[in-house]
Amino acid sequence: MADPSSSRPAPGTIPTAPGVYRFRDAAGRVVYVGKAKSLRSRLSSYFQDPGALHPRTRQMVTTAASVEWTVVGTEVEALQLEYSWIKEYDPRFNIKYRDDKSYPYLAVTLNEEYPRVTVMRGAKKPGVRYFGPYAHAWAIRETVDQLMRVFPTRTCSAGVFKRHGQIGRPCLLGYIGKCSAPCVERVSAAE
Repeated sequence: MADPSSSRPAPGTIPTAPGVYRFRDAAGRVVYVGKAKSLRSRLSSYFQDPGALHPRTRQMVTTAASVEWTVVGTEVEALQLEYSWIKEYDPRFNIKYRDDKSYPYLAVTLNEEYPRVTVMRGAKKPGVRYFGPYAHAWAIRETVDQLMRVFPTRTCSAGVFKRHGQIGRPCLLGYIGKCSAPCVERVSAAE
């Protein structure tokens, strides 16, 4: 196992800005990807007393031969870059994103005659415009709720849309003005 101090960057070389970092093993493989509000603070925590680290973190630090980082402008950018690097490199010490649950996105279905706004996770589909990722689905839902107060937008599934079109009555969101109710032709596809 490598000595953690051998992969430690020189003091003062790590920026205090937000960013994303990668630990690599001796073969150059990425073994861990992380993000930080302050790269200096976060990376310094890995090079303190190894006995104080969680066993899995200690194993990761002792496996690592080098660390590199990328400075970004905001924490949201760091979150996005971290997520994409984890998906790209599949580091062995990152377990957080290995399950099927992924970050949620705000999605607008442009491939439907009447586009709808929804929260989506997982693989991206063609004909859908994605915004995000977001750390929490509730944040997207609150955003959509606020948007719907100003711009009534369809959010229902294709089945609900079809059913309300057949019965000729809008859903509850259509009645309270949070949906433009294209299912009952209150708006045209062009609008």
